[in-house]
Amino acid sequence: MTHAATDYYHNQQKIAQLMTQLNQIVLDKPQVIKLSLSGILAGGHLLLQDLPGMGKTTLAQGLAQLLGLRFSRVQFTNDMLPADILGMSIYDQNKQQFEFRPGPIFTQLLLADEINRSSPKTQSALLEAMEERQVTQDGQTYPLAQPFFVIATQNPLQQAGVYPLPESQLDRFLLCLSLGYPSPAAERELLKGQNRRELLKDLDAVLDTEAVLLAQQGVKQVYVADVVLDYLQRLVAKTRASAEYHGLSPRGVLSLQRAAQAHAYVSGHMEVTPEDIQAVFAAVTDHRLGQRFVHVTGGQATQTIAQRILAEVAVV
Repeated sequence: MTHAATDYYHNQQKIAQLMTQLNQIVLDKPQVIKLSLSGILAGGHLLLQDLPGMGKTTLAQGLAQLLGLRFSRVQFTNDMLPADILGMSIYDQNKQQFEFRPGPIFTQLLLADEINRSSPKTQSALLEAMEERQVTQDGQTYPLAQPFFVIATQNPLQQAGVYPLPESQLDRFLLCLSLGYPSPAAERELLKGQNRRELLKDLDAVLDTEAVLLAQQGVKQVYVADVVLDYLQRLVAKTRASAEYHGLSPRGVLSLQRAAQAHAYVSGHMEVTPEDIQAVFAAVTDHRLGQRFVHVTGGQATQTIAQRILAEVAVV
């Protein structure tokens, strides 16, 4: 077995172990966990949107601990300023000069909790960091750590005191996911079991910075056959054929391919299948097509734009 093959095999074992442990913390959400990890290994940012108390913060903290990454959490409020996230220059009396004091964004995994409770000005402070992996303050550019991810949570727009994320900000998130209510069996385990936040304290890192970077390189090497690209492009063309919403941009198309490669990698194979594209399609596209929140009526989630497109486009 070659050195590269050995690294791949060990990483696959660790990824499976990571998902097993996280599934014991966040119950009954294996697909959300798999998609979240896929987004991280694809090098993208995650947006978790749901009602308060659904486990969004627990999922983000569990990922950070198991990935072995430096972690910062920022609780967004309506009076927060960009400097509260990015940092600011403070005058040093002894040195007779201004010195930059880095903010909480200088980490590897930033949890932006309830991001839509802050003003658009503060939300936009994240744009450069998310896209360029750097921060510019007072004419100076400061690179962020590698790897760098943002996991943001947001509440439904109908709740009080929230500001909708603009399309330019939404487009920076590779995946947008919702956890939803637990099943009755999972909820009973929550009622009878230990507090999930307490269980987080017992988690040990499964991966580390080097392993995460190695996995990101592995994702890029996942093969995408022409016939699979044909299917992907048919889906994309369908998003652009309606006057109801804007179709996927080229950046959105690249995001879809990257997410499908990551999903294949996390699933343990090195070639993208149509099933990988279908698994990530809604999470990649709905928030880019204007699907702000998946409403639940009568216990059933309404069909999203992406789900309708998947039903209408043939695989072959």
